Amino acid sequence: MKRIAILSAGFLFLLSLSQCGTARRGVPMFKPLALEAPAEVKGEAVFMSYCQKCHPGGTAGLGPAINNKPLPGFLIRYQVRHGLGMMPAFKKEVISAEELDNLMAYLKELRTAKE
Repeated sequence: MKRIAILSAGFLFLLSLSQCGTARRGVPMFKPLALEAPAEVKGEAVFMSYCQKCHPGGTAGLGPAINNKPLPGFLIRYQVRHGLGMMPAFKKEVISAEELDNLMAYLKELRTAKE
């Protein structure tokens, strides 16, 4: 009988935890991106192809957040080309120089939207 009471209390506790959630569910936390320049639009395509899986929307996922990374552009370019830690290197055969320029334009716009 005591075991059933403990199991019931544990179940109710877990059930109450499952009801917790953010009040912002479905509400955008940042302003929408205003992608006006062609480079930004093309950069978004590059981001969705190579970066979105680990950095969803520029926030932390499998990888750290990149929308607030306090690095200058040339260091971000270096990190994309050479990788760091778990991040793979994306050589010129994978992301061309033009695509990397477009990606940088998109990341710049992504940073301004998150501020």
